[in-house]
Amino acid sequence: MARLATAALVNALVRRANQQGGSAMVLARGDDTAGGILFLAYERGRNPRFFERGLGPRGTPELLSSGPRELADEEAVTAYWQRRRERDRDLWVLELDIAEAERFTAETMALS
Repeated sequence: MARLATAALVNALVRRANQQGGSAMVLARGDDTAGGILFLAYERGRNPRFFERGLGPRGTPELLSSGPRELADEEAVTAYWQRRRERDRDLWVLELDIAEAERFTAETMALS
């Protein structure tokens, strides 16, 4: 199955988040064609959590929880995604501040 280039997918997510009254910001730009995307999600600036696209138990693409369970402060949040980028320079990091970020992302990426 052909996949949309990562840069185009990120642009669509940013545009749709803004249209829906949320916000989205690229924190780190990865490979335009095939880079993975690490999502940092907030709801009204609170409750930071990470997720990313991966393969679920049935072998189909899903959004999977990622990162540390406890994110004490913004320094811990930033440290996590920066460590991930050090290991994978193709990785995009996208911050979303929108209600139900996981649902929103799954719908936009046509994973639901």
